[in-house]
Amino acid sequence: MTESPSNGSDTVDDNRRTTSHERSTAGIENRLETEGDPGFAGDPEYEVVTTPVLVIGAGAAGARVAIELAESGIDPLVIGKRDHGDAHTTWAAGGVNAALGSLDPEDDWTIHAADTFNEGHHLNDPDAVELTAREMPDRIRELEAWGMPFDRTEDGDVNQRYFGAQSYRRTCFVGDRTGEAMLGTLVDRARDLEVPYRENVMITRLLSDGRRVDGAVGFDMETGEGLLFRTNHVVLAAGGFSALYHRHSSRDDENNGDGQALALEAGARLVDLEFVQFHPTGMVGERYGEEWDGRLVTEAVRGEGGRLYNSEGERFMERYSPDQMELDARDVVARAIAQEVREGRGTEDGGVYLDISHRDDQYVRNRLPSMVERFESLGVDITEEPMVVGPTAHYTMGGVDIDFRTGETGVGGLYAVGETVAGVHGANRLGGNSLAETVAIGKLVGDHVAAAVTDGDDDPALTDGQRALAEREFEALRELAASDGTVTPTALLEDLGDLLWDHAGILRDDAGLREGLAKLDALRERTADLRVAGDRTSKSFEYAVDLSMSLTVAEAMLRAARERTESRGAHYRTDYPETADDWRVNLVVTADPAGLSFSRRGVGDPSPAVRAALEADHELDYHHLE
Repeated sequence: MTESPSNGSDTVDDNRRTTSHERSTAGIENRLETEGDPGFAGDPEYEVVTTPVLVIGAGAAGARVAIELAESGIDPLVIGKRDHGDAHTTWAAGGVNAALGSLDPEDDWTIHAADTFNEGHHLNDPDAVELTAREMPDRIRELEAWGMPFDRTEDGDVNQRYFGAQSYRRTCFVGDRTGEAMLGTLVDRARDLEVPYRENVMITRLLSDGRRVDGAVGFDMETGEGLLFRTNHVVLAAGGFSALYHRHSSRDDENNGDGQALALEAGARLVDLEFVQFHPTGMVGERYGEEWDGRLVTEAVRGEGGRLYNSEGERFMERYSPDQMELDARDVVARAIAQEVREGRGTEDGGVYLDISHRDDQYVRNRLPSMVERFESLGVDITEEPMVVGPTAHYTMGGVDIDFRTGETGVGGLYAVGETVAGVHGANRLGGNSLAETVAIGKLVGDHVAAAVTDGDDDPALTDGQRALAEREFEALRELAASDGTVTPTALLEDLGDLLWDHAGILRDDAGLREGLAKLDALRERTADLRVAGDRTSKSFEYAVDLSMSLTVAEAMLRAARERTESRGAHYRTDYPETADDWRVNLVVTADPAGLSFSRRGVGDPSPAVRAALEADHELDYHHLE
């Protein structure tokens, strides 16, 4: 066993980051043998890392928490499954919301909050919404000060664009690379503060007795070495679970539900898992190839005037939303596309056309540079011809249940933030609010955790019970790595993706959900014949670890979708097509030895200021953009 403090891990300065090889060999001469240690997969030792705060997830939410901790004098350790700066945040292209009023001075935070409640069909946590909307103007100014290169108006203000279902131009942007620019800015700020960071680490279990979390267990994905993180404060910032679906806008190896599964197993509650957002415009079609299937075509294309047409040349949104057209809520546009395809007015590839070629060529290239580049690489000039698009699983509104003023989960020492949690978005997310939530709530959570850290948290002791729990997990991972059956983790994950797409997709009903649960049981049985190819550094082993967590979250989502017998936001039941007043509740999921259980919880009301904005009924009139 190796003992190492957090500051022995990948501390970053402006000029240099410790290499993976150096990280894996640092401190070898100080290794301590523990008599009787079973180790990990036959290894005689594993590494123990101590830190006052462990942040699991290195996207914008985790980075913003870490920055706040560092500015408060706390040295957290941030760990990520990928290389530093390579997180799903970079895929959030179109923009980030803040009521700055750069172009529409009548906009303010209460209208931003009202739009968020309306888009979330009033299942949102009022604290979550109002804290985000109020915080965001300051968070944008903060990002500006840290060097984020926002697009500017002629007067030099941060430019803002329309996004779907928003009353005013509120979405700040950096072309169509906003998430990439934001994460780069946050990473640079963290480096300035010398925040310790360790990359290519996967967490498989939290050290928890159901009442308190005392650390985490995982492995180094490059070396296969077992890792035991001892800490009194763990922040989950690990993303969502949209990649469980076969067509999705994430990479296959992220957004697999690990944050939600880790929290549930540790004793936390999950909320609103039935709400999965299908973005209207993912890439579809043989012309683009399998690699690009489902990849996001940013909402910024429609925000800049892109139009949707069916195979008959009709601008079909006139039938479904004559006032807001292509800029109606994402669930409305996604269902409209699905309806066009189902009624035979889709393309041969099962999509529709998205066209922005009526805009000036240079305007498109300036506002949508990455879209232009991506499609040019595939032989499509979007300044001259349309793209083929269709709905894709994109974002999960459900997740860990937290107090949004603190990030607390109800399990001592465990906090959560970002897409890992539920609350801001309710039944459907307003475009541009995901990036907003990461920095607005990330700052608040970081501030609270910093205040909770005490002097004794700098070097927390490792008890025999914690060590035993960790070593049982290492033994389970060893057995998993040795699996030599006939079915691969990739095959099972692909079958899970098809199952969810077919039975818990854009349109759902009781019979389909029941069939999906039965197929899920059968899929679980097949895991007894799992075959892991390669060692603990292989993709096969990584996907095998993902599989267990994905199955847990998939079951909770299917059961929640069957439980909610109404249609609301992103959850559409063809057998219950109306929204029911008595279903204005959150579905809460808990786990115990007997399995998953569900309960209903009432939703709070907005503040008087936000209620006034809701009553004013602000709404975008799309047609003045024409």
